[in-house]
Amino acid sequence: ELISSLRSKLRTLWEERQLLLSEARACAERGEELEAAVRDVCKPNEFERYMMFIGDLEKVVSLLLCLSSRLARVQNALRRINGETDAEEKQSLNERHKLLSRQREDAKDLKENLDRRERVVSGILAKYLTDEQLQGYRCFVQTKTSLLIEQKDLEERIKFFEEQLETLEKSIP
Repeated sequence: ELISSLRSKLRTLWEERQLLLSEARACAERGEELEAAVRDVCKPNEFERYMMFIGDLEKVVSLLLCLSSRLARVQNALRRINGETDAEEKQSLNERHKLLSRQREDAKDLKENLDRRERVVSGILAKYLTDEQLQGYRCFVQTKTSLLIEQKDLEERIKFFEEQLETLEKSIP
């Protein structure tokens, strides 16, 4: 029964993934349309600034999500430490925790810098785009960020259930 339930949950998550991928494709198309509009109206250096911001948006958000996920796994492992855990493993986990915490703080600094750059880009675009186009740009940036977060969360949940299913199937003779 449990295996059947896990398989059903995984099917549902895989369907969600397909819907999310479809949304991501639609967002990418909107991004291409927006890019063309920005290229048409902005000066080359302003367009370059816009393109750098959009490219860095995905990188920085993905980095933050990845580091947060890895840090959470290490914190969970640290919580499972008991008297039987050897000192070397404890030390390794503590070092990884410190490293990932520092890296996440650095990534947060990158995100703050990215937010400042977004305000600059938004100011540039406000000079050239209509209110409707500017609203479309803001919506695109929000949607792109939200989709990245949703995709990461969904992939984590799929991975978790796949591992649960695999462990359960191996435990049954």
